Amino acid sequence: MIALIDCNNFYASCERLFNPGIKNLPVVVLSNNDGCVIARSNEAKALGIKMGAPAFLSKHFLEDNKVKVFSSNYTLYGSLSNRVIKTLELFSSEIEVYSIDEAFINLDMPFIKSFTEYGEEIKRTLEQHVGIPISIGIAPTKTLAKMANRFAKNKNNKKGVYAVQSIEDINAMLNEIPVGDIWGIGSQHKRKLLLNNILTAADFVKINEEWVRKNMTVVGVRLLNELKGTRSFSWEEVPPARKVICTARSFGQLFNKRVDVREAVAN
Repeated sequence: MIALIDCNNFYASCERLFNPGIKNLPVVVLSNNDGCVIARSNEAKALGIKMGAPAFLSKHFLEDNKVKVFSSNYTLYGSLSNRVIKTLELFSSEIEVYSIDEAFINLDMPFIKSFTEYGEEIKRTLEQHVGIPISIGIAPTKTLAKMANRFAKNKNNKKGVYAVQSIEDINAMLNEIPVGDIWGIGSQHKRKLLLNNILTAADFVKINEEWVRKNMTVVGVRLLNELKGTRSFSWEEVPPARKVICTARSFGQLFNKRVDVREAVAN
């Protein structure tokens, strides 16, 4: 079994950790040079604040709704992320860091009697040692663990842990997942699948493998196998080197003239 540990609203949770007075208030974190919203607390999401929203366009809305706004502090976030990983090492020797706020861990250990209880122990320990709220999805494959993590947040948010092991539990979960929400399904494949009346993850696993290979290449076949419970994505203990490094900039105010945009880009 594989567990996906996901830190909830990670950047916003990090800011709350060092400012307990904003625990129940709407919080957003902005990108480099305070351009766009890159993290939101649940309260901020409830206000309708969108990911990527330009901060200067939302200034009055944020002020009117008493939203706490923070500039990004990647040194802090990286430090807390490392503490999360160090704590996870108490529970498994095989860890794959997927992103700054997500990690897969291998739970193929004979002493685990209940994966739900083990997940709850991981969650309690992390929240005690680091103070960051997390959700845990546990399943036979990475893709299913990713889906289970979604259920841990939405269906079982009091415990924050969702484990699926039996075929019946897996099928019940897949029935509730729209095909476009499957981890690894992009917009182009989503359109193609919907046109073929493939509406849910449960519909997807019923497709003929050759059709998937022809229309979605070998990556689609691996995804199909993962949803059927067969591990097809390799374990990466060392994150692969980045192929692209991007530093993005945004304007601090609204521009309407081409000459202003040209001048800014030239500079």
